[in-house]
Amino acid sequence: MAETSSENTLNISVTKTTAAAVVAPSVKKGPDKGGFYWGLGRRKSSVARVRIKPGDGKLLINDKELTDYFVRKQDQNSVIAPLSAIDRVKAFDVFINVDGGGTTGQAGAAMLGVARALKNYDENLLGALREGGYLTRDSRMVERKKPGQSGARKRYQFSKR
Repeated sequence: MAETSSENTLNISVTKTTAAAVVAPSVKKGPDKGGFYWGLGRRKSSVARVRIKPGDGKLLINDKELTDYFVRKQDQNSVIAPLSAIDRVKAFDVFINVDGGGTTGQAGAAMLGVARALKNYDENLLGALREGGYLTRDSRMVERKKPGQSGARKRYQFSKR
């Protein structure tokens, strides 16, 4: 009996060790081969992959200038807001690939991606980025359509008779 319980204990500990090794993801802290720091941002159904590196302030979104891609001033300001919060708007070259959703969702995703890339660049910027709310993921998503109805909230007209 003693041998059986020790074998069971051994198997359980091996299983826990294996599960812990699989769950722990590896987080890369330094720059990649090109000297870029990466950040990923999501908002609604938009995803933005952001690369930054110290430079002269170039900002490209899907190979277009900021003012060409985002026409609304509100969206332009939200993309550069994390850089403005740390007073380094012209200190980084920012390259953003954004996909999915509409313009407001894409701008919000780009803002989160820029903030995460800045956090990867320098951990000391974390306080200023947190204080401005730039590292908070907005989890609101589109409500699903309900069966038997015309939309998520819209209902067919009720008929009493």
